[in-house]
Amino acid sequence: MKVIDKIQRAEQEGRFFYSFEFFPPKTPQGVQNLYDRIERMQRFGPEFIDVTWGAGGSSADLTTEMVANAQAVYGLETMMHLTCTNMPVEKIDQALKAAKDCGCQNILALRGDPPKGQLNWESCDNGFEHAVDLVRYIRKQYGDYFCIGVAGYPEGHIDNPDKEDDLRRLKEKVDAGADLIITQLFFDTNAFTTFVTRCRDIGITCPILPGIFPIQNYNGLKRVISFSNNQVPQKIWDDLEPIKDDDAAVKEYGINLTVEFIREFRKAGINGFHIYTFNLERSTRLILEKLDLMPAMEDVKPLPWNPSLTAKRAKENVRPIFWKNRTKSYIQRTESWDEFPNGRWGDSRSPAFGELDGYGVSLKYPTQECLKMWGHPTSTDDIALLFAKYCKGSIAGIPWSAQQLEAETQIIRQRLAAINLLGFLTINSQPAVNGAKSSHPVYGWGPKNGYVYQKAYLEFFVSPEQLDQLTAKISKNPQVTYYAVNRKGDLRSNIMQEGDQPNAVTWGVFPGAEVIQPTIVESMSFMAWKDEAFELWNEWARIYDRESDSAKMILDIMNNWYLINIVHNDFQDENGIWRLFDLEVDQIANQKQHLFDLIA
Repeated sequence: MKVIDKIQRAEQEGRFFYSFEFFPPKTPQGVQNLYDRIERMQRFGPEFIDVTWGAGGSSADLTTEMVANAQAVYGLETMMHLTCTNMPVEKIDQALKAAKDCGCQNILALRGDPPKGQLNWESCDNGFEHAVDLVRYIRKQYGDYFCIGVAGYPEGHIDNPDKEDDLRRLKEKVDAGADLIITQLFFDTNAFTTFVTRCRDIGITCPILPGIFPIQNYNGLKRVISFSNNQVPQKIWDDLEPIKDDDAAVKEYGINLTVEFIREFRKAGINGFHIYTFNLERSTRLILEKLDLMPAMEDVKPLPWNPSLTAKRAKENVRPIFWKNRTKSYIQRTESWDEFPNGRWGDSRSPAFGELDGYGVSLKYPTQECLKMWGHPTSTDDIALLFAKYCKGSIAGIPWSAQQLEAETQIIRQRLAAINLLGFLTINSQPAVNGAKSSHPVYGWGPKNGYVYQKAYLEFFVSPEQLDQLTAKISKNPQVTYYAVNRKGDLRSNIMQEGDQPNAVTWGVFPGAEVIQPTIVESMSFMAWKDEAFELWNEWARIYDRESDSAKMILDIMNNWYLINIVHNDFQDENGIWRLFDLEVDQIANQKQHLFDLIA
């Protein structure tokens, strides 16, 4: 069924309606757990769901698989994203055919984001330049078979400073055959209602669904708004300031703020909304409960499953059990097990694992700003100096981190800078913490009156020669565990032979609650991250001429060095991890004094 028909029916009945967005997870376990989550969230009564499409079709097979399963297995009307990015007509045709073959009648037609290593968006050969071209093509090839959605930007598209022109381009997409508009996220309801008024004034009459992002954590909010320059009202920043280190409190604030937004929409006559779930469940459920929108079970599905939307299975009244039955208590205990994701440090089994920003592998600065910060390094010493300067706060970022180091790193900045000068190029770290109060201004997080713990952790790039020396030291210390991998995927570890289990490196103990374990290290998540970690070297090299000494040296590191993470498992020993480097650090005055002087 077309989504537009469902929306029009809901509007005629004068009732609220809503939809959810999901993205293809990065790991096989994440995919399986997302299916479990989608099955539960189907019971929340969405009119439809949509599934995102990786740039250039990078997740195309998984997207179409998810769309097919959502339609056939879970009985959910599904809208498939489709972008112009790196998509020649042949790929577009394949995607549309796959959608039709699985019974999907809904496409969200998007231009997409710039391909990897490209500052500005450019069309590919035999492809489309704008979303309107894609809308026209779908209509030409399939007539009215598909319902077509397009994106709207209440604050204007980041690539178009002329808001009036941006609005005219939106009308062009609607006139070309788009049936509805789903907006980019925003945090100012006035911006949305003004946007709707302006759309109506120029003759856009189709439904406009506000895209809502429930705030999940403080740093996640800062990261998300940086990609489209979203404006966040000062009141929200003021409200978040006293609770920004308490993820549970920030999440609760995000839920209540979203409820407030939706109530304002309804007063303005907007009855539908679209939730960017980020593959998380709890916030969505609580928002719907607070709005009294959760349907009764008998209204959701008359059978123990939701009937299939695939014609061949639509009349099934018997189905083999292929998914383990969950008791209610199990659901309550597990629906929020990954509600505090920490990017790639989260659990790779989580459907939300690895979704740092949704924009793929890229440098977070314009090319000219990158060149200004990083210059033209031609040796490993030059690279080491840049990493050390970042650790000391002398430059704003490196390809692996676009933000300044967290406050907790202050006590280890000097040591981080020193080991970088020795060729251990750090991209992540945390000091050991043994029972700090959850209200601690530097180490604290989570609910009040609790205690937080963390193991010392280091992640860095290292040459094969230095890796051999380092792992020889590690082999003599039973408290240290590590994973190391090169770009080709050759994995080394002192854990694998003993059974690879998730290793908690951050946890918290709070009154009246189970232990919260938001940060782990394990091989699957490390291997999922390594592709991105090495690709960022390639992105860095792209800002130089490919034949330059800078590009050649950076690519040599990418192709030959290892990425390693080290955990010192005795969290009561705050200096334990540094003893692996003490001998070299003592020799720094003799070996690297000229570099050390540059950052002192």
